[in-house]
Amino acid sequence: MSEQHTGILIGYLSEVRGDGMEARMVPEHCNDSPLIHIGEEEILAGHIGSYVLIRQANIGVLALVFKMWEKDRFDQTDTRQTDRFISLIPVGEIQGQGSFVRGVRHYPTPGAKVYAVGINEINAIFSKFRDYRFFVGQLSSHTDYHLSLDPRALYGRHFAILGQSGSGKSWTVTSLIQHTLKAMPKSHLIMLDLHGEYCWTDDNGVLQSAFPENQVNYIDAMKMEMPYWMMTYAELVDLFIDRGDSGASMQMSFMREVLQQLKRKEAKQIGLSAVSIDTPIYFSLAELYMQFKAANEERKDFGKVQGALFGQFDEFLIRMQSRFNDVRYDFLLKPKIRNNSASMADLLRQFVGLGAKKANITVVDLSSVPTDVRPAVSAQVGRLAYEFNYWNPQRRDFPITLICEEAHAYIPREKGGPFDGAKKMMERIAKEGRKYGVSIGVISQRPTELSETMLSQCSSFICLRTTNPDDQAYIRGLVPEAEGDLTDILSSLGRGEALVLGEATPLPARVRIYRPDPEPKSNDVDYFTGWREGPDDLDVENIVRLWRTQTRK
Repeated sequence: MSEQHTGILIGYLSEVRGDGMEARMVPEHCNDSPLIHIGEEEILAGHIGSYVLIRQANIGVLALVFKMWEKDRFDQTDTRQTDRFISLIPVGEIQGQGSFVRGVRHYPTPGAKVYAVGINEINAIFSKFRDYRFFVGQLSSHTDYHLSLDPRALYGRHFAILGQSGSGKSWTVTSLIQHTLKAMPKSHLIMLDLHGEYCWTDDNGVLQSAFPENQVNYIDAMKMEMPYWMMTYAELVDLFIDRGDSGASMQMSFMREVLQQLKRKEAKQIGLSAVSIDTPIYFSLAELYMQFKAANEERKDFGKVQGALFGQFDEFLIRMQSRFNDVRYDFLLKPKIRNNSASMADLLRQFVGLGAKKANITVVDLSSVPTDVRPAVSAQVGRLAYEFNYWNPQRRDFPITLICEEAHAYIPREKGGPFDGAKKMMERIAKEGRKYGVSIGVISQRPTELSETMLSQCSSFICLRTTNPDDQAYIRGLVPEAEGDLTDILSSLGRGEALVLGEATPLPARVRIYRPDPEPKSNDVDYFTGWREGPDDLDVENIVRLWRTQTRK
């Protein structure tokens, strides 16, 4: 893009900083309707969200307008004049034959010319990204421009979708995955669905989904059986031991010893030469319980002397018995199908979409799973995905992405909490998964409550409307410094509108996400219609039955 083809001159640089620039608009574009025509486009000169090109000698910098203001001054005749200024965020350089490179190495000086950029220039600059044909939405400032992301960067280096409740997160997630399946028909995704939004049963009992029927594999976590014996030692500790108990360290040490003993016994039967505390092979939960009980009640010398661990495990036994007697935990603690080590391969096939029904996305429905056990189940899902590809010789040809809905619920920021095992597993995927073809996408409405380690590993962010000042400040600290000022517009985003930042996008962009088709089951409850035309009576007995049987519809 040579200087004679850079478009319409709209201003001159007045200030240059490492993280931004400011420009003074030329007088002819400082009126109450500064319309300009670029090709077939009609736009307002320097409006927020538009792009400009800064030219000086051999330097060409592409920048985004994020602020506009006016300042009064008096000329030599004491007549008041108004100057208009725009603040710019540099996003990259135009080099050689018009190729675009992210980041700025050569800065212009004050006085450099600022030109408006139209849709044709944007298309020419980012043609490489358009070649992926992974379109996610339209630019808010140029609705004719459809933004294509770099799927290698988005899925290969982790991403986060952040936004407050009602901002359109489920809409965005659904649209993103639908277009992923279109652009990459051999994709492999695993989604943790906490609220049953992406697969659900309609009034006629027919399973509905936000994704194509031939590409989705629905798994009800309660029916799938995710057996306890596939859990790691840390996850079992989270499930059975209260870390705040004074005897927690003793309980953890004894559990480690018993687990090693039980797994060595199983290893001999299936021909394994060595096992670790986390080797996923079968062991009897009843036998674990009985060994704790025996140690807790041990007496010597005909009952005259108490054993070394007498009475140490009262709390543990009560907690374990309580879990075992709770029918909500049957899918985890009382497996009927996956009750031997040989059943693991079938579970993994179903899990990654290689079972009887081949699928690109597996939706694990956790909506009916007890809240306090969701973190352990979520961590197990994440660990299975990680370990599967860690040991998969073809991992480079079979990458997997784990989509974590409401991630703050089981990957919290707090340390040493009841979800510590789940948090560590997910953070391990964030830190090491990329090397083994396992990436993670986190979705959250409260980034300040989400693990710092998790978010720090994300290279791309899709930020929806966020009005909480603490969350805004936190997001500002996550994104590249030069793009931080863009977070000021988060509170003004419309529903389904997002600010896309990071490596997956050619430039920071305010985007209207495509409407998903079909939509997820996440629409807000219509109070107005419900309170005007709703039912006069309800089948309360059926509600009680569903409650007691832990069945959601």
